[in-house]
This record gives sequence, C-alpha cells and structure tokens, in this order.
Amino acid sequence: MQKDRELIQAALDARKYSYSPYSGYRVGAALLAADGTVYTGCNIENAAFSPTICAERTAFFKAVSEGKREFCAIAIAGSPDGEMTQFSWPCGVCRQVMAEFCDPKRFTVIVAKSEEVYEKRTLEELLPKGFGPGNLA
Repeated sequence: MQKDRELIQAALDARKYSYSPYSGYRVGAALLAADGTVYTGCNIENAAFSPTICAERTAFFKAVSEGKREFCAIAIAGSPDGEMTQFSWPCGVCRQVMAEFCDPKRFTVIVAKSEEVYEKRTLEELLPKGFGPGNLA
C-alpha cells in the first residue's frame, strides 16, 4: 500500500536523526494522525539511561503537545548502525503510550526494514488485554 510506504520512508528518514552513542541502535518513527498529519521521532539516549526516550514516544509526545489525540498508524524502522537488518518492535512502555491514545483494534503498527520489507499488526495483537483509559471508566 502506497500510504504504508510513505509512512515507512518517513520513519527511515527520522532514523537519521537518532542520538544513540551508547547502544548504536538507531530508530525512527512516523506517526499518522487521523487528520493526515505525520509526526516523526527518533530515539534519544542519555548517559544516565533512564532519561532515554524511544522514537515512538518522541513522535507521540510531539503530536500530543500540538493538540493531536487521534491516530491511525505508526511506522517504526530500527536496527543497529548501518544496514537495516531487523524489525524493531515497540517496547512495552511505547505500547502502553499507544494504548493511551489509540483504539487497539484499529491502530496499526508497521515495523520495517525497507519500504518493501515490513510487517503490520494491530496494537491489540501487540498488547493483548492491555490496560487503557477504558479501564478507568
């Protein structure tokens, strides 16, 4: 699908800005808002480690800080420095952030090595029986 490939390319481009001097693991993400706006993010490491933030959360926090609350999909491209050799599935913390803002049945997570080599899952598949805002209602 062309839209998937455009989102993947945006994630691959965002990966170039990764600040990952400790792990050498570069990740870029591109988040598609319901209005069609794309927000990108990269992982940003810190020598103290706990302040490190993943690319996915960077993209979400940029979007939310600009007033967006509805999202359709995210593309994630990550691998050690150099050639893309693996899929970079979102960590548990990122999945939980996604659950805060996205319908788990409808939100799509795309992980990619390239525009041609990628996999797609719903958030519900990645976070079954997850805890979200609906649990507090």
